[in-house]
Amino acid sequence: MRILVIDVGGTHVKVLVTGRKQRVEIPSGPKMTPAKMLAAVRAATTGWKYDAVSIGYPGAVVHGRPIIEPRHLGSGWVGFDFNKAFSRPVKIVNDAAMQALGSYQGGRMLFLGLGTGLGSALIVKNVLEPMELAHLPYKKGRSYENYVGLADLKRLGKKKWRHHVNKIVEQLKRAVQADYVVIGGGNARLIKKLPPATSLGDNSNAFKGGDRLWQKLYSSTQERFVH
Repeated sequence: MRILVIDVGGTHVKVLVTGRKQRVEIPSGPKMTPAKMLAAVRAATTGWKYDAVSIGYPGAVVHGRPIIEPRHLGSGWVGFDFNKAFSRPVKIVNDAAMQALGSYQGGRMLFLGLGTGLGSALIVKNVLEPMELAHLPYKKGRSYENYVGLADLKRLGKKKWRHHVNKIVEQLKRAVQADYVVIGGGNARLIKKLPPATSLGDNSNAFKGGDRLWQKLYSSTQERFVH
């Protein structure tokens, strides 16, 4: 199968199709609605051939559908019919989950994405479980995301931010009994010393994850309830 993979972000929408090496980047932002994204993707991929679509969505996804509007994009994403819009089968997962799937190397893996907020996903024996660990309480009435998000990097400074990243990685690794942790996202590059059994991911793994969504070897716990 040739898969069109779309990684939707607050500043760019990144697009790649099976068989190509060079991805396309489309500017996004607070006015980017799903209809505008669709038009921009079609214009940027003229002549591309593909059988199915994978979308990494910057927000919560349940049973393959966005359930909240993205914080940094336009509205209209919840309830949008992507299958009809692309005239092809579409699978949608949280963007952190898609990058997690592309980073997976077996066993029990926790993925944490350090970007504007904190993305998270767990994979156990090739089964993907998107998670929302970011908003669990951590310290002084604040959540995990309130200590390792982009705003908190600016608030705390790099040294204190790195301290909390390492502490949170170790806490969450123990909580979900992960064999190893992969840290991705735009701010992962700022980490100097990684905790034990932890490695840095690569944002390009989102495209590998988009391909893997359609491989029979991999599945999502949510897909079991989709009819």
